[in-house]
Order: sequence, then C-alpha cells, then structure tokens
Amino acid sequence: MKTLIQGLAIAATVSATSASAGGVIKFGHDNKTDPFENPAHACTAVFSNIVTADTNGSVSVEVFGSNQLGSAAEHVQQVRDGIIQATLTSTGALASYYPRIDVLNLPFAFNGNASTYEVFDGDFGKELAADIEAELGDVVVLGFPDTGGFFAVTNSKRPIADLKDFEGIRIRTMTLPSHQKIMQSLGAEAYPLSWGEVYSGLQTGVIDGQMNPVPIISFANFAEVQKHMTLTNHLFSPYTFMINRAFYEGLSDSERATIHTAAENCVAASRGLSRIIEASDRGLAGLMDKIEVTALSDEQRAAMAGAAQPAFEAHVAENMDARAGELLAKFKSEVAAANAASYLD
Repeated sequence: MKTLIQGLAIAATVSATSASAGGVIKFGHDNKTDPFENPAHACTAVFSNIVTADTNGSVSVEVFGSNQLGSAAEHVQQVRDGIIQATLTSTGALASYYPRIDVLNLPFAFNGNASTYEVFDGDFGKELAADIEAELGDVVVLGFPDTGGFFAVTNSKRPIADLKDFEGIRIRTMTLPSHQKIMQSLGAEAYPLSWGEVYSGLQTGVIDGQMNPVPIISFANFAEVQKHMTLTNHLFSPYTFMINRAFYEGLSDSERATIHTAAENCVAASRGLSRIIEASDRGLAGLMDKIEVTALSDEQRAAMAGAAQPAFEAHVAENMDARAGELLAKFKSEVAAANAASYLD
C-alpha cells in the first residue's frame, strides 16, 4: 500500500527521483570471501549489511568474491554494461579504462596512513572521482577503499636496504608501465605478471620478488616462498569503488543516501581491517617470525625517492595527457599539505 501511495504521488507531481525502485546490487571483486581476512571483503560485507538493513530490503547486495564473475578488469566492464552493479577495482585493472588513475602511483609520496585518508577523502578524491565519472560516463564513484596499506617489497635473494641491493632482482609488478618504471629506476628488473601467477612464479624462480601491502603478502602466503621483506612504503594504491550509473539513478533519493552512507562505512572498514591486520599476527607481527624484515631509515627512503620520483614524473609527462598532468600536480600539492598536517598533529 505504501508503495502504491508513493507511486500515485510520483505520478501526480511528475517527480521520478522520489520513486523507490530498489533492486539487487551484484557486487564483484577478486579477493577471498572472508571479511576478517582481507580489506576488500570487509568493505563489501559492511556495505551489504548497511544497504540491506537501512533500505528495509528494498535494495539488497549479493557479493561475488574470488573472481567468481571474472577478473578485476572484467568487473569494470561488467559494471559499465550493467551486468553487475558494483565493484572494487585496483589501479592496474582500472588503468585500461581510465589511464589517468596512474597518477596515484607517485612513489614515496605519503609519510603515513593518515595522510592518505586526508587526500582521498578530500578535494583531490572528489576531483578524481568526478574525472573518472566524466571519462567513463556510465559509473558513479563512491570512494577509495584501502587495499591493505603501503607496499612492501619481498624477494628471495637478499635484504634490500639501499639502491644497490635492488640490482639483479626480478620484481613482479602489475601490468602498469609506471610500476615497471619505478622498479627499473630503483635498479631492479621489472617483470609484469598477472596476480594469479605470482605465487607459482615466486615458487619456481620465474620471479625473485614482488611488491604488495603487508596484509596481502600475509594472506597470499608469500612468506612460504620468500626470504626477505623491506618496508619500503613506496606506493599507496587504493581501490576505486564504483557502481553502475543507470542503476544508481534508478534508486530513490533515500536509497541513494543509504548507498553513500554504506560506501563511507565500507571505506572505513577497509582501512580499519588493514591497520588491524598490519598490527596482528596475521600481518607484520606474524610475518616477522617467517621472513627477514628490513625497515628503512629516512635517509635510505629519501635516496630511493630521489631515484624513483623523477622517473615516474617523466613517464607521466611523456605518456599521458595534459589533464593527467593537472591531476598529478594537484595530487602532489594535497599530499604535501596532508603530510605537513600529520607532522603537526
């Protein structure tokens, strides 16, 4: 009866935006389906719970993890086509649809997790989301959840503390030219390889090492096939949380408001679980019993940044458009401000 009354009111006022269309959000991602195991599924679990509860079931969420519906890149296209309604996508998967996402790979940019929150929740995050939406046209960006925190480098050959230590080590990267440039600028051999082949590549010696956030290194069991880990903190690469625009615009105002609230909580859950895993036996504390861990001094990290940042910026200037240059300039400015503010705090 309530729906009927709403429908009559809509017809009378010709206001489609207040309709309660509802529906099912099929949500695909490429991680394990355990909300206590990785940030992606923690994010989707929180999102699903809030959406279903706060819309009283008019919108429900079905989560398909572990690449059940395809690869991360395929999820992006599926969202665009309306086959599924939502996904969390890595910078590597999104880059083939939106190359400017690569500006986020400025190496050695942030001095801590708090700075990343300031940047991606602030003006830069809003501008980046708007640019993605303008370029793709058929998605709405709901936020930038945590993939697990800062990247560390693992390898099977030697501890890495200085630039010279990278020499002769073959490091797996995403299929992103910028990641390859960064590793090459540090002195390593970059070897792009799909995620599903990384463990076997490390096990067989096809690659000597890889780079990922600590929680991913932990749950992927890389310590079984690696001897050394360096806390380089050289990259922070969030997910992009996107939803199909046609589906989103078909929801009522209150349902869209719930979607945004749930997305904010999803982002918070991904960050919270990332920090918990890092500090627990399932993160750095647990890895220290299985793998030799090297922490860099400020001087060592600065030397690496001095080699990698110019190479990355040259790559952007040579291979990306003027708009990417504008986004990179804004990113650098807001990162610098966030880093300065974190020191003051």
